[in-house]
Amino acid sequence: MILTRRLFLATPAAAFAAKRGPMMVYFGTYTRGASKGIYVSRFDPAAGKLSAPELAAETLNPSFLVIHPAGRHLYAVGEMSGAQGQPGGSVSAFAIDSASGKLSQINQQPSGGGGPCHINIDRARRHVLIANYGGGSIAVFPLAADGSLKPASAFVQHRGPVFDAKRQGGPHAHSIHVDKGNRFVLATDLGLDKVLVYRFDAARGTLTPNEPAFASLKPGAGPRHFAFHPSFRYAYAINEITCTVTAFAYDARRGVLSELQTITTLPGPVQQGFSTAEVQVHPSGKFLYGSNRGHDSIAVFRIDRSRGTLTPVEHEPTQGRMPRNFGIDPTGRFLLAANMNSNSVVVFRIDPRTGALDPTGEKLEVPTPVCVKFRV
Repeated sequence: MILTRRLFLATPAAAFAAKRGPMMVYFGTYTRGASKGIYVSRFDPAAGKLSAPELAAETLNPSFLVIHPAGRHLYAVGEMSGAQGQPGGSVSAFAIDSASGKLSQINQQPSGGGGPCHINIDRARRHVLIANYGGGSIAVFPLAADGSLKPASAFVQHRGPVFDAKRQGGPHAHSIHVDKGNRFVLATDLGLDKVLVYRFDAARGTLTPNEPAFASLKPGAGPRHFAFHPSFRYAYAINEITCTVTAFAYDARRGVLSELQTITTLPGPVQQGFSTAEVQVHPSGKFLYGSNRGHDSIAVFRIDRSRGTLTPVEHEPTQGRMPRNFGIDPTGRFLLAANMNSNSVVVFRIDPRTGALDPTGEKLEVPTPVCVKFRV
């Protein structure tokens, strides 16, 4: 269907885009080769266009980012880096210049474990939470009034047996999330094949194992990233090793996940070198997207909003190699895929009826991009 300008501007997403204007989008990277840290571009949600990237802050291996909802601060993990003379990784706080998009580092804290790979902010906007992949641990950091990070208020070391000692090795916390009520923290662990659930004390920033303490995935699945449905009735874990997505029903009162379905992210069998990375739900709650590395595609699913289950729509090539992360812009009209091994970010238009992706022809050169975050 061809939209007239009048009909186009009548759609909620288009109206938001027209009102909002260009917004900043930040790219986390691995600082090998040409990359020097965090990059920023301006994204026009009306046209789906990106400006040339600029270096926002020089910092070591900022592989995952989160922007505070107030829009004044950005937080980044420092994967495989040291902090204040201590071994392991780091987490850094930055102030955002609203005019230029440049970042000024406020302070840095040790992450408490090696290879921090994921970061989030609690619903009260008072704590930063991180997952340490190499260390197999999670931590909580209170925020000061100036946006700086205080020392950790909670640290949990994951422990337990693994199904595949060679592939999984040990505990590997890979993502961390807070539910809508700010009462529970959920952390995927690729090594333990679990989504661990903690009761969260938002006043003190502490974590206590829930009862039950976890939801189990198929042995050897390797849960990596996780996403809540906007209704918070459902949640989804993407499994790195088996290239699958597991859909859960979520009981927000008890913090309990119940498996509904596990479905492949591929059109065929898993081949050597294939693995998944990111999973996100469309803002409308109608579609789910997951990235396939090796196959180099985005898997698109339709969500049954009465049951939470998934139906495949398509597998869209990302026009690059090794898509790690991607970002769906706040209007829900575009998806930006970060191809780490092709040093590119490719823009796709989202079909509002089917969720299918259509490349716009817009391609941005960004060195080793691994994370895409919009400043709303």
